[in-house]
Amino acid sequence: MTEFAMVTGVLETYFDGLYHADIERLGHAFHPKAIYATADEVPLLHRTMDEYFPLVAKRVSPASRDEPRRDVIESIEFAGENTAFARVRCSISTKDFIDFLTLVRTDGEWRIMAKIFQITERES
Repeated sequence: MTEFAMVTGVLETYFDGLYHADIERLGHAFHPKAIYATADEVPLLHRTMDEYFPLVAKRVSPASRDEPRRDVIESIEFAGENTAFARVRCSISTKDFIDFLTLVRTDGEWRIMAKIFQITERES
């Protein structure tokens, strides 16, 4: 399997985890020491995975509301053998999320190390 295919697989697991509010799937996509942040909230929102996953687990999942999937991988760039960057987009309820995901490869596995995102209201 190519590195590109492996990163794409992580991103698909990430999308599935968000759509189903499934922290087990998200746990496979994110590195345990990953960060989650957005400047759309004041003060700056910054969470660890230990803070983020319980919030996801409490969500009503988009899947349970039969929301259409709007997951898109816009780009993937490699900085070298162990670092990649992905720009992705997904929707939850009426909000679109543009995520900048930095991935690292450790122990032969690609994982998301940082999620920095922008939230916008989706236009119908």
